[in-house]
Amino acid sequence: MKFQPDTLNGTNVITRQEAGRVWVGNAAFARAVLVPWAGAVLDWEAAAFEALGPLHFERIVALSPEVVIFGSGSRLRFPPPAWLQALYARRIGVETMDTPAACRTYNVLASEGRLVVAALLVGEGTAPAQSL
Repeated sequence: MKFQPDTLNGTNVITRQEAGRVWVGNAAFARAVLVPWAGAVLDWEAAAFEALGPLHFERIVALSPEVVIFGSGSRLRFPPPAWLQALYARRIGVETMDTPAACRTYNVLASEGRLVVAALLVGEGTAPAQSL
């Protein structure tokens, strides 16, 4: 699916999501990524939900977000609370949704100037492209 707007000055925008890929600006990613509201998109080193653990979520703390939007792939899967302890300890909110919904939600929060990070599982069978 194609998302709009294509740019927000100084803010990362997810411009497209389809099966196995997500675009941030004009760059396509076919792997799990961390998309902060500003700055470089980072590899998340997780091939699938089953490969995740507490260390993956602890890595997000260094980005100092207010909220994390976790995109769990093509279907909704909640991480165990133990994985999220590092975020909870710093009062960082976490919302879980499938990856297409996470992309849309991230864009709304980023456009509002929120310090948001999208933690997206991308290459593991993410939902097929669809239009809004």
